[in-house]
Amino acid sequence: MQSNNNYNELEESNSLNLRAEIEKYFLFWRWFVISAILGVAIAFIYLRYTSPSFSASASIMIKDNKKSGISAELAAFEDLGIIGGGSANNTDNEIEILKSRKIIERVVDSLNLNISYYIQGRILEHELYKNSPIKFHFTKRNLLYKEKDTTIIISFKDLNTYDLKNQDNEFVSNYKFGEEVESKLGFFKIYRDDNFSYDVKEYFVKIRNKNKIIDSYRESIFIEPVNKNSSVLTLSLKGSVKKKIVDVLDELVKQYNIDAIKDKNQISIKTKIFIDERLSTISKDLAAIDDNVKKYKSKNGFTGASKEVELVLESGSLNTKLMIDTNAKLKISEWIQEKLDKNNEVLPVGLGFEDANISFAIENYNKLVLRRNQLLPSAGIRNPNIIDLNSSISSLKSSLIQSLTNLQTSLKFKLQQLKNEQKKINSKISSIPKTERGFIDIAREQEIFAGLYSYLLKKKEETDISLAVTVPNAKIIDKAYGSNKPVFPKKNIVYFAAIFLGLLIPFLIVYIKNLLDTKIHSRRDIEILTNIPFLGDITHSETKEKIVISKDSRSSSSEAFRLIRTNLGFMMSNSNEKLGKTIFITSTTSGEGKSFISINLAAALSLSKKKVLLIGLDLRAPKVTEYLGIAERKGITNFIMNEETSINDVKFSIPEIENLDIIASGVIPPNPAELLLMDRVKKLFEDVKQEYDYIIVDTAPVNLVTDTLLVSKYADMFLYVVRANYLDKRMLEVPQTLYREKKLPNMAIVLNDTDIKKSYGYGYRYGYGYFEKEKKTWYRKLF
Repeated sequence: MQSNNNYNELEESNSLNLRAEIEKYFLFWRWFVISAILGVAIAFIYLRYTSPSFSASASIMIKDNKKSGISAELAAFEDLGIIGGGSANNTDNEIEILKSRKIIERVVDSLNLNISYYIQGRILEHELYKNSPIKFHFTKRNLLYKEKDTTIIISFKDLNTYDLKNQDNEFVSNYKFGEEVESKLGFFKIYRDDNFSYDVKEYFVKIRNKNKIIDSYRESIFIEPVNKNSSVLTLSLKGSVKKKIVDVLDELVKQYNIDAIKDKNQISIKTKIFIDERLSTISKDLAAIDDNVKKYKSKNGFTGASKEVELVLESGSLNTKLMIDTNAKLKISEWIQEKLDKNNEVLPVGLGFEDANISFAIENYNKLVLRRNQLLPSAGIRNPNIIDLNSSISSLKSSLIQSLTNLQTSLKFKLQQLKNEQKKINSKISSIPKTERGFIDIAREQEIFAGLYSYLLKKKEETDISLAVTVPNAKIIDKAYGSNKPVFPKKNIVYFAAIFLGLLIPFLIVYIKNLLDTKIHSRRDIEILTNIPFLGDITHSETKEKIVISKDSRSSSSEAFRLIRTNLGFMMSNSNEKLGKTIFITSTTSGEGKSFISINLAAALSLSKKKVLLIGLDLRAPKVTEYLGIAERKGITNFIMNEETSINDVKFSIPEIENLDIIASGVIPPNPAELLLMDRVKKLFEDVKQEYDYIIVDTAPVNLVTDTLLVSKYADMFLYVVRANYLDKRMLEVPQTLYREKKLPNMAIVLNDTDIKKSYGYGYRYGYGYFEKEKKTWYRKLF
C-alpha cells in the first residue's frame, strides 16, 4: 500500500511538460496532414454534389380591428352603423390560421405543388419549377392511387411524340403530346411547351400525395412575431428552388387574406340572404295591395279622402308605423333566438336593435364563431383554444338568449299598448263614411307593407356596402424575398469543419493511443516515476550484429555505450582502485536486453585497454553463449559444484573483442538459489577482483526470481536495464522499491532500445531466449 502511494506521489509531483506533450503529437504530423487534406477533399466533393438550400422571408402586419380604428375611405359609412369597433386579433391564433391545413392546401392547389418536374444531373436531380417544357394534367384521377407517390418518365422522340416510362425506367408506350393517356393513376395528358429544347430529352414527373406536401410545408414554414408585443409577423421558408419558396410565401399571405375576407363576409352574406328572402315575400304582398287600391278606387269612383279622414289616417299611420317597427323587431328577435337554439352559426347583423348591448353581443358572438371555425380544421376539437372558444360561445349564447327574452317581453308590452291606441283610432274611423272607411283599411295595409319594404331596402343597401368595403386582414409589409446566396451548405463553415475534423480525428487517435499506452518510452517517463539515477540510454541498433561497438564503429548505439562507459567512471570514482569493479546488470523481467547490454558494455570497457571479465550469472536462463552464437560449455555452475574446477578451466575469450574473458553460466542446475549461497561464489568474486579491472555480471531478472538479491552483496554497482516500449510504467515500482530500501547497491538505470527519432516503433524485439527483427507494416512506416 505504501509503495502505491509513493508511485502516485511521484507521478503527481511532476508538472506537465508542454513541449513534451506537443512532441507526442508532432511525431505523427504526416497523419495530421493526410487527414486534413482528406477532409478538405471530402468537403469539396460534398459541396460539389449537394443541392444548395435557399431561404426566403416575408413580413406582414395583422390588422388590429380594435385599436386601428377605421380608414378614411370607410369613415363615410360609419353613420350607417355597419362598421363597428371590433376586437383585437390574437397574434398566436393568426399564426395557427396561417399554418392551418386549410390555408396551405389552397396554396398547394393554387401553385400545383404536388406535381414536380425534374431532370437528371450528373449525380443529383434538378427541379424545373416554372421552367419545365412539359406540363402534366390529370383529366380524371383514380382514387385508389390518389394517396400514393409515383414517378413517370417522359422521353422525347420528336416534337410531337414521346415515350412514357414507369419509375423503374421500363418502357410503357408511345404517345402524342396532348393525347389522353389511361393508366392506373387515372387519365392524364402531357403538353409540350413551344420553346422546347432538345438539350434534355428525358424528364421526370413526380406526383406526390397532397397530404404529405401539406404536412411538409406546415413543418418547414416558420412564422413568428418580430417581438413579444408586436402584431408584425415574419414568415420564412427554406428550399432548394428560390423562386418556388418565394411563390409559396406570397401565395400563403394571399390565401390567408382571401380566407379572412371570406370569413368577414359570412355575416353580411347571411344578413343579405335573410333580407332578400323577406323582400321577395313583401314585394309580392305589396304588389297585390297596390292592385287592390287601384281596383277599389275604380270600382267606387273614389278620388280622395276629406281633411278629417286625412287627420285620422295620419294618426293611424303613425301608430301603424310604430306597430310595424315593433312587430318587425319582435319577429327578428324571435328569429335570432330560434337560430341560437339550433346551432352555432353566425347571425345577421345591422337589423336595427335599439339595445346596443344586444348588437354588441351578436357581433362578439359572430367573431367567436368565426374564430372557432378558422381554428377547428387544424387544431381539432380537443385543442385548448377550441375548448376555450366553445366555453365562451356557450356563455355568450346564454347571455344573448336571456337578453333577447327580455327584449321580447318589452316589445310585446309595447305592441299591446300600440294595439290599444289603434282601437281608439278605429273607433274614430267607424264614424267615417263607408266608402272612405273601406279605403282607409286598404291604405293602412298598403302603408304597413310599404314601410316594411322601405326598411328592408335600406338594410339591404347597408349590407351591400359592407360586402363591398371588406378589407384584407393582413397588411403586406415586405413581399417574399430570397437571397441568391444559399444558406446551406455554407462553404466556409464546411471547409472549416472539414479541416477541424481532419485534425481532430488523428489527434483523438493519438490521444487515446497515448492514454491507453502504459509502456515506457523515454528518459522522462523514468524521471517522472522514479528518483533513481539515470546512467544513459541505448538507441535501437539497425544492424544484425550482436556486438555493436568496436574500434571503428560510429553508430548511435556504439556512441551510447561509450557515453555509459564514461558515466560509469564518474559513478565509481570512489571505489578501491586496487581491486576490480563488479558491475551487476539486472532488469525487472526477461526480454529487456540484459545480455545485449552486458556483452556490449564489456566490449566498450575492453576498448579502453582495461582487462574485463563477463560472467553469466543467470543460472536459470543462460543467454551469453546463445547470444554470441557459440556452443555451450562449462561455466559458473561447474565451478561452484566442483571444487577441483578452477576459474581458468571455465573462462574463455572470443577473437572479436580483445582484453575480454567470458565465463558462461554452464549447465542449468536444479537448485540455482541454493547454489548461489555457497562459498565458492564468494571465492569466485574475490579471485576475479584481483585479476580484472572490471567484472560485468549478467544476472537474473529481480521480479521473477531471488537469485540476483542473493549475490547483490558482491556488487560495486547495479545497472538496472529498462527496455523502452516494452516495460509497463507500473512495473517501475519494482526498481523504485529496491532503490528506496537499498537492496541493490549503487543502483542506476539504463534505458535500452530507444529511438533517436521518436519514442515509438522499435525495430528489435527482445525475448528472454531470442533476438529477432520486427517487420514494419505499411501504416507503421507512416509513423
